[in-house]
Amino acid sequence: MAKADKATAIAELKNDFESSNGAVLTEYRGLTVAQLKELRTNLGENAKFAVVKNTLTKIAANDAGLDEEFKNLLEGPSAIAFVQGDVVEAAKGLRDFAKANPLLVIKGGFIDGKSMDASEINQLADLESREVLLAKLAGAMQASMANAAALFNALPTKAAQLAEALRAKREEAGETAEAPAADAAAEAPAEAAADEAPAE
Repeated sequence: MAKADKATAIAELKNDFESSNGAVLTEYRGLTVAQLKELRTNLGENAKFAVVKNTLTKIAANDAGLDEEFKNLLEGPSAIAFVQGDVVEAAKGLRDFAKANPLLVIKGGFIDGKSMDASEINQLADLESREVLLAKLAGAMQASMANAAALFNALPTKAAQLAEALRAKREEAGETAEAPAADAAAEAPAEAAADEAPAE
């Protein structure tokens, strides 16, 4: 490879590292061209699966500031899935493809600048995708809003019931207070009549 071509390849890889949410390093020894094409299709538009030269990739990884742990994985035939989207979805795609095609070996990678080994990548694949988590969050928020709406709708009814109970209680208290007053009024003329009666 000519020096200019190497420089271009390194610059492209460095850009891929820096612009990606994550990158998963794999060994693809023994996979056919058709299988690699199928893998690229399975990963979708948010991931770019590229066969790389280890020496150039190490230089690009170093230029991108990736740590030694990732660079030390660059042994044997290497290919990298550069992910510019949901890393969980890409990890699932790689894991599922590796299950069906054992010649694809996940060696490790990095997510948001943090190195991850193969077992951590597989754990990442077990998580729910961003879309599923967002859907669950939206559902929870919708349920909370529905509960709040039901509460707000119930407030006027509760207020009306409380006002009615208070009115009834006041009426009941008013009747009780009026009854002794009526009795006292009835007794007063009787007493007055007794006072007016002539003494014998």
